[in-house]
Amino acid sequence: MKTNASLWSRLQSSVARGVSVSLPIFADSAENAELRDVEGRRYIDFAGGIAVLNVGHRHPRVIEAAAAQLAAITHACFQVTPYEPYVQLAERLNEIAPCPAPRKTLFLTTGAEAIENAIKIARYATGRPGVIAFDGAFHGRTMMTLALTGKVNPYKSGFGPFAPEVYHAPFPDPYHGGSVALSMRAIDSLFHSSIEPKRVGAIVIEPVQGEGGFNVAPSEFLRELRALCDAHGILLIADEVQTGFGRTGRMFAIEHAGVAPDLVAIAKSLGGGFPLSAVTGRAEIMDSVPPGGLGGTYAGNPVACAAALAVLDVMRDENILVRAGKLGTMLRERLSKMQRDPRFGCIGDVRGLGAMLALELVRDRASRAADPELTRRVVLAAAERGLVILSCGLSANVIRILVPLTAPLEQVDEGMSILEEALLAGLKSAPVPARVSNHQAG
Repeated sequence: MKTNASLWSRLQSSVARGVSVSLPIFADSAENAELRDVEGRRYIDFAGGIAVLNVGHRHPRVIEAAAAQLAAITHACFQVTPYEPYVQLAERLNEIAPCPAPRKTLFLTTGAEAIENAIKIARYATGRPGVIAFDGAFHGRTMMTLALTGKVNPYKSGFGPFAPEVYHAPFPDPYHGGSVALSMRAIDSLFHSSIEPKRVGAIVIEPVQGEGGFNVAPSEFLRELRALCDAHGILLIADEVQTGFGRTGRMFAIEHAGVAPDLVAIAKSLGGGFPLSAVTGRAEIMDSVPPGGLGGTYAGNPVACAAALAVLDVMRDENILVRAGKLGTMLRERLSKMQRDPRFGCIGDVRGLGAMLALELVRDRASRAADPELTRRVVLAAAERGLVILSCGLSANVIRILVPLTAPLEQVDEGMSILEEALLAGLKSAPVPARVSNHQAG
C-alpha cells in the first residue's frame, strides 16, 4: 500500500530540491472542495491548487467538456491547423474582459507566460523598454517575470542577472506603513532618478497581491495609475492570474475600482484545473505584433480551451459571482471574530477582497513583527486536522484562503473551525519536516 511517508521518501530522492512543497501529504482523488490522500484521509481544500479551482475539483461540466474534446482531438498546434475551441474561447473572453473594446485574445499555458507575453506586446506596441512593477509582487518564475517579482527569497536569490529596464515602486500597503500618496511619489521619483516616463512602456500590477500577502490595491491608487498612464502614453497591465474568474466577487478584481486596463493577464481558474492562460487587451495593441511574434507549441491546447468554455458556463449558470460575495462575507465575519478573540493576539490583520481573504500572523500586535514560524506550525497543524491551507507574504507569515467558490457553506464552516483549532495548536511548538516550505507560487 502506498503511504505518504513512502512517497515522501521517493520524492526526496527523485525530485529536484528547488521544488518545495507545502505539505508532506500526497493527493489521490478530489471532488469539489474535498480531496483525499493516498491513505484515504479526507481534507477540506482551502488552497484550491493555488487559486486554480474556483469552480472546484473536477466539476462535472468541466470534466464532461474535456472528455468530449479528448475524444475528438488533443493537440494540433493552433499555429499549424487552428481549431474552433480556441476561437470560441477568445470570443467569450473578448466579451467579458475589463479592457476597452474592441478586444482580442492570445492563449498560452501558464500565468508566467501570460505576463511575459503581455510585456512583449506592451514593449512592441509602445516602442518603449521600461516596465514598472511593485514591491511584494509575484508574476512568475521565468527570467522576465522574476525581474518583475518583488520578493527576493526564495524566488530571485541566486538567479540573476534579470531582464533589464524593470523598476519597482512600493505597493500601497497600509498595514506596513504604505499609502497611495507614498507610492505615487515613489513613481514620480523613478521618473526623475531612474527612467523618464517617455521610455516606460507599461506598469503591471496585481489588483490584489497574491504571494505578496493578499494586499489590496486601493481603488484610488488604481485610478491614479490609470490617469498617470494616460498622461504619459504608458500601458496599464492588470495581472489577474490569481484574482480573476470570480475570486473577489467580480469576474476580474480590477472591476471593483472601475478601472479599465489596456491588457489583462489571465490564468489559474480560467482552465478549471487544466493548464491554460491568456492575454486579452485592446485590439489595436494586441494586433501591433506581426504574425509569428506570439504563440507557443502547446498554447491554447484544445482540451484546456474546452474546459475553460465549460468554466464560463458554470460561472454563469451557477451564479458564481454572487456566491463568491456571500462566501466572502461569511469568511470575513469568521476571521474578524477570530481577530477579536483574546486567544488570538497573533492575528495582526485580516484583509482581502471578496472570497480572497487572508490573516497576517505576528509576534505581537504592537510591533507587528512577522511570525513565520508560527505560520508554518499552523499550516501543518491544520493538515493534521484535515484542512489544507497555504501561507504567503514577504515574510511568509500570512495565511490565505482560496477555497473553491462552489464549496458547500457547511464545509467552509467546518474548515474555519479547523483553522481556529490549528491556530491554538500552532501557538505551541511543533517540529517542521525537512523540505516543507511556506513558499509557494502565487
